[in-house]
Amino acid sequence: MELAVSLEQRFLRTPDGAIWTPAAFAYRFWTRYLEVFERVSVLARVRDVTMTPPEYARVDGPALAVVALPYYVGPAEYMLHAGELRRVLAAALRPGNALILRIPSQIAACLLNVAGKRPYGVEVVGDPWDVFAPGAVRHPLRPLFRHWFAHLLRHQCAGACAASYVTSMALQRRYPPRMDGFKTSYSDVELPLDAFTATPRVRDMTTPLRLIHVGTLDQLYKAPDVLLDAMAMCVGRGLDLHLDMVGDGKYRAVLEQQAERLGIAHRVAWHGMLPAGAVVRSRLDAADLFVLPSRTEGLPRAMIEAMARGLPCIGSTAGGIPELLPPEDLVPPGDAAVLASAIQAVANDPDRMAAMSVRNLATARDYADDLLHERRLAFYRTLRDQTERWFALQTVSGIAHPSGMASTHERRVS
Repeated sequence: MELAVSLEQRFLRTPDGAIWTPAAFAYRFWTRYLEVFERVSVLARVRDVTMTPPEYARVDGPALAVVALPYYVGPAEYMLHAGELRRVLAAALRPGNALILRIPSQIAACLLNVAGKRPYGVEVVGDPWDVFAPGAVRHPLRPLFRHWFAHLLRHQCAGACAASYVTSMALQRRYPPRMDGFKTSYSDVELPLDAFTATPRVRDMTTPLRLIHVGTLDQLYKAPDVLLDAMAMCVGRGLDLHLDMVGDGKYRAVLEQQAERLGIAHRVAWHGMLPAGAVVRSRLDAADLFVLPSRTEGLPRAMIEAMARGLPCIGSTAGGIPELLPPEDLVPPGDAAVLASAIQAVANDPDRMAAMSVRNLATARDYADDLLHERRLAFYRTLRDQTERWFALQTVSGIAHPSGMASTHERRVS
């Protein structure tokens, strides 16, 4: 059986037809689906370029193809391309193939509009209620988007025959699965053995405290602006610290100006986007404290990777972060003053930092490659079996359409 997967990630395509991604969703990521399905089609936005940066990785490969959706950014461009998007999605759906929606996603909503009544699975990886929280996105329609996309996600989860979540509890409470559907939880994070350090950290109190933040700067989801404010407060209280900022995006210039305004620009190193793996791990190894005061999260891969290096971590209470850190290492989103106090408290307590390192390293080992494998396969197999049964029933009853979708009339009255 073939599988179609929709997601919000935007890819690049070079003249030779190859598809590229900056970090996540390279070919290795999709091999997990190929353990159950014969072929996989990834439905994602694709932009044509002449060349890609050296840190980009190849997406397409054996038994994996990318269906190039119209490339758009933001609500206005989506409206301009909505008709073309629906046509491409409808053409991509073949009779008998299974369907997984990685949500939240406007593309997923559009796909369901053309997919008819066929069963589908959802992989819930984020929370639009937090994504569109005050301060996370600067858009005049932010309050409307917040309510609408949260409503949409609840509807998508309730209609899925199988649902998986990256959190153990947080997303499930806000977006419950269908009562009679298959449900499970597993993270996208799969850490190889070389991602783990052999021993916990011991803080060298004779050197300045080095913070590290890893995340996109395309939006302020990860709250780098709050971290800069908190850092300035710490410096004002006499704490000697530096910050490595790993990530890039349209807000980088704004954040650099913020650091200048706060008088801490000389204490912040902007590394841009780094290749996943050894390069990022080397930055983590050089740091003393990982800080992620996110406004919105699913289950943050960057934090789990930092924990695997034995790094003490401070995070917000957003999304699944409380499933990784104890209450004493958590701060409310958007509160720079509380974050500054938390950083200062940790910095002045080497015994606490050592205990945090031991605990984080142990927690990260729950995300080794093999531990979540069976849950993931059970989700895929359930979707495959339910899809096969549904199409078999349509064939027996004689109501299946050539496309595998309900007719326009049936969609209108359902």
